Amino acid sequence: MKSGSIPISSSASTRRRGLLICCGVTALILIVAASIIVTLAFTVFKPKEPEITARPAGLENIEYSLSPNVTVNVTVDMIITIDNGKNYGSFKFKNTTAYVNYRGDVVAQVPIKHSLVPARGKLNITSPADFMLSKVISNPSFSEDFLSGSLNLTSMATLHGKVGLFKVVKMQATAFSTCDISVFVIDREVQSKCESKLKL
Repeated sequence: MKSGSIPISSSASTRRRGLLICCGVTALILIVAASIIVTLAFTVFKPKEPEITARPAGLENIEYSLSPNVTVNVTVDMIITIDNGKNYGSFKFKNTTAYVNYRGDVVAQVPIKHSLVPARGKLNITSPADFMLSKVISNPSFSEDFLSGSLNLTSMATLHGKVGLFKVVKMQATAFSTCDISVFVIDREVQSKCESKLKL
């Protein structure tokens, strides 16, 4: 044996080899786990559009004035349903306002109070909408629509908020909703068809 050299025992070499193998396996497991998480985040857990619908619930109040101009305002309770059943993440949004249009004119505003839609859950919000019937009646197309038996309205709402996933991941998100609402005069029925989009 040469002077100054330090012999390396077989047990130390084995321990080093075992440590390297352990680190390699751990790194491999972390890479696989990260790959699975990323894959799930962009597939199963990827935020999807919540289904947002709006429909009138009932007549609350009627106010009218004959002077100086004829005006008629009607308060109608609107039920806004946000169905988050497709998402594994919750959606928390801020106060906002939905607008109801008739033939291009805003005829009602619906305040929507901030709330939290739970993951895989549903939320019903009841909010009063003040309809300005005078603007509806004064529209040049009102008589034709009324005689045809249906009035077609459009509601639009933008909800700004955050998507929360497992109380860990939080992302800014905006949900857009557009509803076509048909009011059938003779049958006194209301039908609505809505489309929603989610922007992250």
